[in-house]
Amino acid sequence: MTSLHRQLLVALLPLSDLSLLGVILYISIFGRDAFIPISVIAGRSMQVHTIAALAILLFAWNTSFSLIGLYRSKRLEPMLAQVADVVTAAGLATLILAGISIMFRVHVVTPIVLLRFLVLTACSLITARTTMRQGLRFSRVRGRNLRNVVIVGTNIRATDFATNLLIRSELGYRVVGFVDDAWAGPDSQSFGPSALVSSIGEFRSYLRTQIIDEVVIALPVKSFYEQANDIIRTCREHGVIVRVLTSVFDTTTPLNTVHELGSAPVVTFSSVPIDTMRLVIKRSVDILGSTVLLMLTSPFLFAAFALIRLDSKGPAIFTQERIGLNKRRFRIYKFRTMVTNAEKLQWQLESRNEAEGPVFKISNDPRITRVGRFLRKASIDELPQLVNVLKGDMSLVGPRPLPLRDYEGFSKDWQRRRFSVRPGITCLWQISGRSGIPFDQWMLLDMQYLDEWSLWLDFKILIKTLPAVLKGEGAA
Repeated sequence: MTSLHRQLLVALLPLSDLSLLGVILYISIFGRDAFIPISVIAGRSMQVHTIAALAILLFAWNTSFSLIGLYRSKRLEPMLAQVADVVTAAGLATLILAGISIMFRVHVVTPIVLLRFLVLTACSLITARTTMRQGLRFSRVRGRNLRNVVIVGTNIRATDFATNLLIRSELGYRVVGFVDDAWAGPDSQSFGPSALVSSIGEFRSYLRTQIIDEVVIALPVKSFYEQANDIIRTCREHGVIVRVLTSVFDTTTPLNTVHELGSAPVVTFSSVPIDTMRLVIKRSVDILGSTVLLMLTSPFLFAAFALIRLDSKGPAIFTQERIGLNKRRFRIYKFRTMVTNAEKLQWQLESRNEAEGPVFKISNDPRITRVGRFLRKASIDELPQLVNVLKGDMSLVGPRPLPLRDYEGFSKDWQRRRFSVRPGITCLWQISGRSGIPFDQWMLLDMQYLDEWSLWLDFKILIKTLPAVLKGEGAA
Protein backbone atom coordinates (compact mmCIF):
# COMPACT_ATOMS: atom_id res chain seq x y z
CA MET A 1 0.00 0.00 0.00
CA THR A 2 1.41 3.39 -1.01
CA SER A 3 1.19 6.50 1.14
CA LEU A 4 -1.51 7.87 -1.18
CA HIS A 5 -3.54 4.67 -0.90
CA ARG A 6 -3.34 4.85 2.89
CA GLN A 7 -4.49 8.48 2.84
CA LEU A 8 -7.44 7.59 0.64
CA LEU A 9 -8.32 4.70 2.96
CA VAL A 10 -8.25 6.91 6.05
CA ALA A 11 -10.23 9.65 4.31
CA LEU A 12 -12.96 7.24 3.18
CA LEU A 13 -13.20 5.34 6.48
CA PRO A 14 -15.90 7.57 8.08
CA LEU A 15 -17.99 7.42 4.89
CA SER A 16 -17.59 3.64 4.82
CA ASP A 17 -18.74 3.36 8.46
CA LEU A 18 -21.81 5.52 7.88
CA SER A 19 -22.74 3.54 4.77
CA LEU A 20 -22.35 0.29 6.69
CA LEU A 21 -24.50 1.55 9.58
CA GLY A 22 -27.14 2.71 7.11
CA VAL A 23 -27.36 -0.76 5.59
CA ILE A 24 -27.45 -2.40 9.05
CA LEU A 25 -30.23 -0.04 10.16
CA TYR A 26 -32.23 -0.91 7.06
CA ILE A 27 -31.80 -4.66 7.65
CA SER A 28 -32.53 -4.30 11.39
CA ILE A 29 -35.82 -2.52 10.75
CA PHE A 30 -37.17 -4.54 7.85
CA GLY A 31 -35.67 -7.96 8.65
CA ARG A 32 -36.53 -10.43 5.91
CA ASP A 33 -38.37 -7.72 3.99
CA ALA A 34 -35.04 -5.94 3.50
CA PHE A 35 -34.54 -8.11 0.44
CA ILE A 36 -37.77 -6.88 -1.12
CA PRO A 37 -37.29 -3.97 -3.58
CA ILE A 38 -36.98 -0.67 -1.72
CA SER A 39 -39.82 0.85 -3.75
CA VAL A 40 -42.25 -1.69 -2.28
CA ILE A 41 -41.13 -1.02 1.30
CA ALA A 42 -41.19 2.73 0.71
CA GLY A 43 -44.85 2.47 -0.15
CA ARG A 44 -45.54 0.86 3.23
CA SER A 45 -43.75 2.87 5.86
CA MET A 46 -41.17 5.36 4.52
CA GLN A 47 -43.09 8.15 6.21
CA VAL A 48 -41.18 7.40 9.43
CA HIS A 49 -37.81 8.06 7.80
CA THR A 50 -37.75 11.83 7.53
CA ILE A 51 -34.79 13.59 5.97
CA ALA A 52 -34.21 15.58 9.14
CA ALA A 53 -34.05 12.49 11.35
CA LEU A 54 -31.68 10.71 8.98
CA ALA A 55 -29.40 13.75 8.70
CA ILE A 56 -29.22 14.18 12.48
CA LEU A 57 -28.60 10.46 12.93
CA LEU A 58 -25.68 10.39 10.46
CA PHE A 59 -24.16 13.55 11.93
CA ALA A 60 -24.47 12.23 15.48
CA TRP A 61 -22.92 8.89 14.54
CA ASN A 62 -19.98 10.52 12.79
CA THR A 63 -19.36 13.01 15.61
CA SER A 64 -19.55 10.41 18.37
CA PHE A 65 -17.23 8.01 16.52
CA SER A 66 -14.69 10.81 16.13
CA LEU A 67 -14.88 11.82 19.78
CA ILE A 68 -14.19 8.31 21.06
CA GLY A 69 -11.14 8.10 18.80
CA LEU A 70 -12.38 5.53 16.30
CA TYR A 71 -10.49 7.27 13.49
CA ARG A 72 -7.17 7.78 15.26
CA SER A 73 -4.17 5.86 14.00
CA LYS A 74 -4.28 2.35 15.51
CA ARG A 75 -0.79 1.37 14.40
CA LEU A 76 0.50 1.13 17.98
CA GLU A 77 -2.63 -0.16 19.72
CA PRO A 78 -3.24 -3.84 20.46
CA MET A 79 -6.18 -5.51 18.74
CA LEU A 80 -8.14 -5.85 22.00
CA ALA A 81 -8.05 -2.07 22.50
CA GLN A 82 -9.37 -1.54 18.99
CA VAL A 83 -12.15 -4.09 19.55
CA ALA A 84 -13.09 -2.27 22.76
CA ASP A 85 -13.32 1.02 20.84
CA VAL A 86 -15.53 -0.62 18.21
CA VAL A 87 -17.87 -2.16 20.80
CA THR A 88 -18.11 1.23 22.52
CA ALA A 89 -18.92 2.85 19.18
CA ALA A 90 -21.61 0.25 18.46
CA GLY A 91 -23.22 0.81 21.85
CA LEU A 92 -23.11 4.58 21.44
CA ALA A 93 -24.59 4.36 17.95
CA THR A 94 -27.44 2.25 19.32
CA LEU A 95 -28.15 4.75 22.11
CA ILE A 96 -28.19 7.60 19.58
CA LEU A 97 -30.58 5.63 17.37
CA ALA A 98 -32.87 5.02 20.33
CA GLY A 99 -32.83 8.69 21.32
CA ILE A 100 -33.59 9.96 17.81
CA SER A 101 -36.35 7.39 17.31
CA ILE A 102 -38.01 8.64 20.49
CA MET A 103 -37.51 12.28 19.51
CA PHE A 104 -39.07 11.78 16.06
CA ARG A 105 -41.54 9.13 17.23
CA VAL A 106 -40.17 6.46 14.92
CA HIS A 107 -42.32 3.61 16.22
CA VAL A 108 -40.75 1.08 13.89
CA VAL A 109 -37.51 1.21 15.94
CA THR A 110 -38.47 -1.29 18.64
CA PRO A 111 -36.29 -2.84 21.38
CA ILE A 112 -35.83 -5.91 19.14
CA VAL A 113 -34.66 -3.65 16.30
CA LEU A 114 -32.22 -1.92 18.63
CA LEU A 115 -30.80 -5.23 19.85
CA ARG A 116 -30.45 -6.47 16.31
CA PHE A 117 -28.77 -3.22 15.28
CA LEU A 118 -26.32 -3.40 18.21
CA VAL A 119 -25.22 -6.96 17.47
CA LEU A 120 -24.92 -6.46 13.70
CA THR A 121 -23.06 -3.17 14.11
CA ALA A 122 -20.55 -4.57 16.59
CA CYS A 123 -19.89 -7.70 14.51
CA SER A 124 -19.65 -5.79 11.22
CA LEU A 125 -17.32 -3.09 12.54
CA ILE A 126 -15.07 -5.64 14.26
CA THR A 127 -14.86 -7.66 11.04
CA ALA A 128 -14.14 -4.57 8.94
CA ARG A 129 -11.49 -3.24 11.32
CA THR A 130 -9.81 -6.63 11.67
CA THR A 131 -9.68 -7.03 7.90
CA MET A 132 -8.25 -3.54 7.46
CA ARG A 133 -5.72 -4.06 10.24
CA GLN A 134 -4.49 -7.29 8.70
CA GLY A 135 -4.30 -5.64 5.28
CA LEU A 136 -2.18 -2.79 6.64
CA ARG A 137 0.11 -5.21 8.47
CA PHE A 138 0.48 -7.28 5.30
CA SER A 139 1.50 -4.09 3.47
CA ARG A 140 4.03 -3.01 6.14
CA VAL A 141 5.67 -6.43 6.32
CA ARG A 142 6.39 -6.02 2.62
CA GLY A 143 8.13 -2.70 3.14
CA ARG A 144 5.31 -0.27 2.36
CA ASN A 145 3.82 2.55 4.42
CA LEU A 146 6.91 2.64 6.66
CA ARG A 147 8.00 5.40 9.06
CA ASN A 148 11.68 6.30 9.44
CA VAL A 149 12.79 6.28 13.10
CA VAL A 150 16.12 7.01 14.80
CA ILE A 151 16.82 5.86 18.35
CA VAL A 152 18.74 8.16 20.70
CA GLY A 153 20.92 5.98 22.92
CA THR A 154 22.74 2.67 22.44
CA ASN A 155 22.22 1.07 25.85
CA ILE A 156 20.59 -2.33 26.28
CA ARG A 157 17.15 -0.74 26.50
CA ALA A 158 17.68 1.02 23.16
CA THR A 159 19.00 -2.05 21.34
CA ASP A 160 16.25 -4.28 22.76
CA PHE A 161 13.69 -1.77 21.57
CA ALA A 162 15.26 -1.65 18.09
CA THR A 163 15.31 -5.44 17.93
CA ASN A 164 11.65 -5.51 18.87
CA LEU A 165 10.82 -3.12 16.01
CA LEU A 166 12.83 -5.23 13.57
CA ILE A 167 11.06 -8.41 14.68
CA ARG A 168 7.62 -6.84 14.61
CA SER A 169 7.77 -5.61 11.03
CA GLU A 170 3.96 -5.34 10.96
CA LEU A 171 4.27 -2.13 13.01
CA GLY A 172 5.74 -0.44 9.95
CA TYR A 173 8.92 1.16 11.33
CA ARG A 174 12.27 1.41 9.56
CA VAL A 175 15.14 1.86 12.07
CA VAL A 176 17.46 4.32 10.31
CA GLY A 177 20.10 4.14 13.05
CA PHE A 178 21.21 5.22 16.51
CA VAL A 179 22.32 8.56 17.96
CA ASP A 180 24.97 8.47 20.71
CA ASP A 181 28.47 9.72 21.46
CA ALA A 182 29.82 6.16 21.62
CA TRP A 183 28.35 2.68 21.31
CA ALA A 184 27.32 1.53 24.79
CA GLY A 185 25.28 -1.59 24.15
CA PRO A 186 25.82 -5.01 22.58
CA ASP A 187 27.75 -5.54 19.34
CA SER A 188 26.63 -2.85 16.87
CA GLN A 189 27.30 -5.18 13.91
CA SER A 190 23.91 -6.80 14.50
CA PHE A 191 22.38 -3.52 13.31
CA GLY A 192 24.72 -3.01 10.38
CA PRO A 193 28.15 -1.36 9.96
CA SER A 194 26.70 2.18 10.01
CA ALA A 195 24.32 1.78 12.96
CA LEU A 196 25.64 4.92 14.70
CA VAL A 197 24.40 7.74 12.43
CA SER A 198 25.18 10.75 14.62
CA SER A 199 26.58 11.89 17.94
CA ILE A 200 24.27 13.59 20.44
CA GLY A 201 26.03 16.91 19.91
CA GLU A 202 25.64 16.70 16.12
CA PHE A 203 22.01 15.54 16.22
CA ARG A 204 20.66 19.00 15.34
CA SER A 205 22.74 19.10 12.15
CA TYR A 206 21.81 15.50 11.34
CA LEU A 207 18.10 16.20 11.57
CA ARG A 208 18.38 19.14 9.18
CA THR A 209 19.33 16.92 6.26
CA GLN A 210 17.63 13.57 6.91
CA ILE A 211 14.12 12.24 6.27
CA ILE A 212 13.04 11.32 9.79
CA ASP A 213 9.43 10.75 10.85
CA GLU A 214 9.96 9.88 14.51
CA VAL A 215 12.70 10.01 17.15
CA VAL A 216 12.72 7.58 20.09
CA ILE A 217 14.71 8.59 23.17
CA ALA A 218 16.17 5.73 25.23
CA LEU A 219 18.74 7.68 27.26
CA PRO A 220 19.00 7.28 31.06
CA VAL A 221 17.03 10.13 32.61
CA LYS A 222 19.41 10.97 35.45
CA SER A 223 22.63 11.32 33.50
CA PHE A 224 21.26 12.62 30.17
CA TYR A 225 18.38 14.82 31.28
CA GLU A 226 19.64 18.03 29.63
CA GLN A 227 20.70 16.28 26.41
CA ALA A 228 17.30 14.57 26.12
CA ASN A 229 15.48 17.84 26.69
CA ASP A 230 17.61 19.50 24.02
CA ILE A 231 16.74 16.73 21.59
CA ILE A 232 13.03 17.17 22.34
CA ARG A 233 13.33 20.92 21.74
CA THR A 234 15.16 20.31 18.48
CA CYS A 235 12.50 17.87 17.29
CA ARG A 236 9.80 20.32 18.32
CA GLU A 237 11.44 23.01 16.18
CA HIS A 238 11.51 20.64 13.22
CA GLY A 239 7.99 19.33 13.86
CA VAL A 240 9.27 15.75 14.24
CA ILE A 241 7.41 13.32 16.52
CA VAL A 242 9.28 12.29 19.70
CA ARG A 243 8.65 9.14 21.73
CA VAL A 244 10.32 8.57 25.10
CA LEU A 245 11.05 5.16 26.60
CA THR A 246 11.76 6.59 30.05
CA SER A 247 9.97 9.07 32.34
CA VAL A 248 8.31 12.24 31.12
CA PHE A 249 10.66 15.17 30.52
CA ASP A 250 10.04 18.83 31.20
CA THR A 251 8.73 20.09 27.88
CA THR A 252 6.38 22.75 26.59
CA THR A 253 5.18 20.60 23.73
CA PRO A 254 1.38 20.98 23.70
CA LEU A 255 0.49 17.55 22.28
CA ASN A 256 1.61 14.73 24.58
CA THR A 257 0.13 11.23 24.34
CA VAL A 258 0.90 7.77 25.70
CA HIS A 259 1.13 4.70 23.45
CA GLU A 260 2.52 1.20 23.50
CA LEU A 261 5.17 0.88 20.81
CA GLY A 262 6.04 -2.75 20.31
CA SER A 263 6.06 -4.03 23.89
CA ALA A 264 7.25 -0.80 25.54
CA PRO A 265 5.09 2.08 26.84
CA VAL A 266 6.21 5.40 25.36
CA VAL A 267 5.25 9.06 25.78
CA THR A 268 4.85 10.97 22.52
CA PHE A 269 5.65 14.68 22.18
CA SER A 270 4.50 16.55 19.11
CA SER A 271 3.99 20.22 18.28
CA VAL A 272 1.64 19.36 15.41
CA PRO A 273 -1.55 17.21 15.32
CA ILE A 274 -0.92 13.45 14.91
CA ASP A 275 -3.39 11.41 12.85
CA THR A 276 -6.45 13.14 14.28
CA MET A 277 -9.89 13.16 12.74
CA ARG A 278 -9.32 16.76 11.71
CA LEU A 279 -6.40 15.64 9.54
CA VAL A 280 -8.61 12.98 7.97
CA ILE A 281 -11.20 15.62 7.14
CA LYS A 282 -8.48 17.96 5.82
CA ARG A 283 -7.17 15.26 3.49
CA SER A 284 -10.71 14.43 2.34
CA VAL A 285 -11.29 18.11 1.53
CA ASP A 286 -8.00 18.15 -0.37
CA ILE A 287 -9.01 15.20 -2.52
CA LEU A 288 -12.53 16.45 -3.19
CA GLY A 289 -11.50 20.10 -3.59
CA SER A 290 -8.62 19.45 -5.98
CA THR A 291 -10.77 17.14 -8.11
CA VAL A 292 -13.59 19.69 -8.39
CA LEU A 293 -11.21 22.59 -9.02
CA LEU A 294 -9.38 20.69 -11.75
CA MET A 295 -12.68 20.12 -13.53
CA LEU A 296 -13.88 23.72 -13.07
CA THR A 297 -10.58 25.27 -14.20
CA SER A 298 -9.97 22.87 -17.09
CA PRO A 299 -10.77 25.60 -19.71
CA PHE A 300 -8.09 27.86 -18.14
CA LEU A 301 -5.65 24.95 -18.03
CA PHE A 302 -6.03 24.19 -21.74
CA ALA A 303 -5.93 27.88 -22.67
CA ALA A 304 -2.78 28.49 -20.63
CA PHE A 305 -1.15 25.39 -22.12
CA ALA A 306 -1.83 26.64 -25.65
CA LEU A 307 -0.70 30.24 -24.96
CA ILE A 308 2.60 29.11 -23.43
CA ARG A 309 3.42 26.88 -26.41
CA LEU A 310 2.58 29.69 -28.85
CA ASP A 311 4.52 32.33 -26.94
CA SER A 312 7.87 30.59 -26.48
CA LYS A 313 9.73 27.38 -27.14
CA GLY A 314 9.80 24.66 -24.53
CA PRO A 315 7.37 22.58 -22.44
CA ALA A 316 4.23 24.20 -21.05
CA ILE A 317 4.61 22.49 -17.67
CA PHE A 318 7.57 23.36 -15.44
CA THR A 319 8.63 20.86 -12.79
CA GLN A 320 11.03 21.51 -9.94
CA GLU A 321 12.16 19.60 -6.87
CA ARG A 322 10.71 21.07 -3.69
CA ILE A 323 10.86 20.27 0.04
CA GLY A 324 7.68 18.65 1.39
CA LEU A 325 6.42 16.89 4.52
CA ASN A 326 9.28 16.13 6.95
CA LYS A 327 11.76 17.29 4.27
CA ARG A 328 10.67 14.70 1.71
CA ARG A 329 11.41 15.86 -1.80
CA PHE A 330 8.78 15.91 -4.52
CA ARG A 331 8.32 17.33 -8.01
CA ILE A 332 6.04 20.37 -8.09
CA TYR A 333 4.00 21.17 -11.22
CA LYS A 334 3.53 24.72 -12.49
CA PHE A 335 2.87 26.36 -15.83
CA ARG A 336 6.16 27.57 -17.27
CA THR A 337 6.33 31.36 -16.96
CA MET A 338 10.05 31.81 -17.72
CA VAL A 339 12.47 30.93 -20.47
CA THR A 340 13.49 27.28 -20.49
CA ASN A 341 16.99 27.92 -19.07
CA ALA A 342 15.77 30.20 -16.27
CA GLU A 343 17.30 28.13 -13.46
CA LYS A 344 20.73 28.20 -15.11
CA LEU A 345 20.48 31.98 -15.53
CA GLN A 346 19.55 32.60 -11.90
CA TRP A 347 23.15 32.66 -10.65
CA GLN A 348 23.84 35.61 -12.96
CA LEU A 349 21.04 37.57 -11.27
CA GLU A 350 21.88 36.77 -7.63
CA SER A 351 23.37 40.24 -7.12
CA ARG A 352 19.98 41.77 -7.97
CA ASN A 353 18.06 39.73 -5.39
CA GLU A 354 15.63 42.04 -3.60
CA ALA A 355 14.31 39.54 -1.05
CA GLU A 356 15.56 39.13 2.50
CA GLY A 357 16.69 35.75 3.78
CA PRO A 358 17.36 32.73 1.58
CA VAL A 359 14.58 33.28 -0.99
CA PHE A 360 15.14 34.82 -4.42
CA LYS A 361 12.88 37.58 -5.81
CA ILE A 362 13.55 40.45 -8.21
CA SER A 363 11.09 42.84 -9.82
CA ASN A 364 10.90 42.87 -13.61
CA ASP A 365 12.71 39.54 -13.83
CA PRO A 366 14.08 39.38 -17.42
CA ARG A 367 13.55 35.62 -17.53
CA ILE A 368 9.75 35.92 -17.39
CA THR A 369 7.94 35.56 -20.72
CA ARG A 370 5.08 37.77 -21.91
CA VAL A 371 2.45 35.12 -21.26
CA GLY A 372 4.23 34.14 -18.05
CA ARG A 373 3.85 37.64 -16.63
CA PHE A 374 0.09 37.47 -17.15
CA LEU A 375 -0.16 33.94 -15.74
CA ARG A 376 1.71 35.01 -12.60
CA LYS A 377 -0.40 38.12 -12.12
CA ALA A 378 -3.57 36.02 -12.29
CA SER A 379 -1.99 33.10 -10.32
CA ILE A 380 -2.99 30.77 -13.14
CA ASP A 381 0.56 29.38 -13.15
CA GLU A 382 -0.21 27.70 -9.79
CA LEU A 383 -3.21 25.67 -11.03
CA PRO A 384 -1.23 22.51 -11.99
CA GLN A 385 -0.34 22.18 -8.29
CA LEU A 386 -3.87 20.83 -7.83
CA VAL A 387 -2.39 17.61 -9.24
CA ASN A 388 0.19 17.68 -6.41
CA VAL A 389 -2.68 18.06 -3.93
CA LEU A 390 -4.54 15.12 -5.46
CA LYS A 391 -1.36 12.99 -5.30
CA GLY A 392 -0.83 13.84 -1.63
CA ASP A 393 2.41 15.83 -2.03
CA MET A 394 0.62 19.04 -1.08
CA SER A 395 -2.55 20.35 0.56
CA LEU A 396 -4.87 23.13 -0.51
CA VAL A 397 -3.78 25.10 2.58
CA GLY A 398 -0.33 24.98 4.13
CA PRO A 399 3.10 26.66 4.10
CA ARG A 400 4.35 27.23 0.56
CA PRO A 401 6.81 24.56 -0.68
CA LEU A 402 10.33 25.94 -1.14
CA PRO A 403 13.05 25.02 -3.66
CA LEU A 404 16.17 23.22 -2.44
CA ARG A 405 18.21 26.43 -2.88
CA ASP A 406 15.99 28.34 -0.46
CA TYR A 407 15.86 25.53 2.11
CA GLU A 408 19.64 25.23 2.21
CA GLY A 409 19.80 28.93 3.13
CA PHE A 410 17.73 28.53 6.32
CA SER A 411 19.70 29.70 9.34
CA LYS A 412 17.25 29.10 12.22
CA ASP A 413 15.92 25.69 13.21
CA TRP A 414 12.55 26.99 14.42
CA GLN A 415 11.81 28.00 10.83
CA ARG A 416 12.14 24.37 9.78
CA ARG A 417 9.01 23.42 11.75
CA ARG A 418 7.05 24.58 8.70
CA PHE A 419 8.10 21.30 7.06
CA SER A 420 6.25 19.23 9.67
CA VAL A 421 3.00 19.56 7.69
CA ARG A 422 2.18 19.16 4.01
CA PRO A 423 3.00 22.29 2.01
CA GLY A 424 0.04 24.06 0.47
CA ILE A 425 -1.08 26.15 -2.48
CA THR A 426 -2.16 28.98 -0.18
CA CYS A 427 -1.60 30.01 3.43
CA LEU A 428 -1.53 33.10 5.65
CA TRP A 429 1.36 34.44 3.56
CA GLN A 430 -0.81 34.32 0.44
CA ILE A 431 -3.48 36.56 1.94
CA SER A 432 -1.07 38.90 3.75
CA GLY A 433 0.84 40.50 0.92
CA ARG A 434 2.47 37.44 -0.72
CA SER A 435 5.91 38.31 -2.11
CA GLY A 436 5.63 41.83 -0.71
CA ILE A 437 6.32 40.79 2.91
CA PRO A 438 9.79 40.17 4.44
CA PHE A 439 11.07 36.62 4.80
CA ASP A 440 11.10 36.66 8.63
CA GLN A 441 7.48 37.79 8.73
CA TRP A 442 6.61 35.08 6.21
CA MET A 443 8.15 32.46 8.50
CA LEU A 444 6.30 33.87 11.53
CA LEU A 445 3.03 33.62 9.61
CA ASP A 446 3.80 29.95 8.91
CA MET A 447 4.44 29.35 12.62
CA GLN A 448 1.19 31.15 13.43
CA TYR A 449 -0.62 28.83 11.04
CA LEU A 450 0.87 25.74 12.71
CA ASP A 451 0.08 26.96 16.24
CA GLU A 452 -3.48 28.05 15.45
CA TRP A 453 -4.38 25.43 12.87
CA SER A 454 -7.99 24.32 12.62
CA LEU A 455 -10.37 23.34 9.84
CA TRP A 456 -12.08 26.69 10.31
CA LEU A 457 -8.75 28.50 9.77
CA ASP A 458 -8.23 26.55 6.53
CA PHE A 459 -11.71 27.54 5.39
CA LYS A 460 -11.10 31.23 6.13
CA ILE A 461 -7.78 31.17 4.26
CA LEU A 462 -9.41 29.57 1.21
CA ILE A 463 -12.18 32.16 1.21
CA LYS A 464 -9.75 35.08 1.55
CA THR A 465 -7.39 33.71 -1.12
CA LEU A 466 -9.80 34.35 -3.99
CA PRO A 467 -10.03 38.16 -3.58
CA ALA A 468 -6.27 38.33 -2.96
CA VAL A 469 -5.66 36.52 -6.24
CA LEU A 470 -8.20 38.61 -8.17
CA LYS A 471 -6.55 41.83 -6.93
CA GLY A 472 -3.11 40.44 -7.79
CA GLU A 473 -1.75 41.60 -4.43
CA GLY A 474 1.94 40.85 -4.10
CA ALA A 475 1.99 38.60 -7.18
CA ALA A 476 5.42 38.33 -8.75
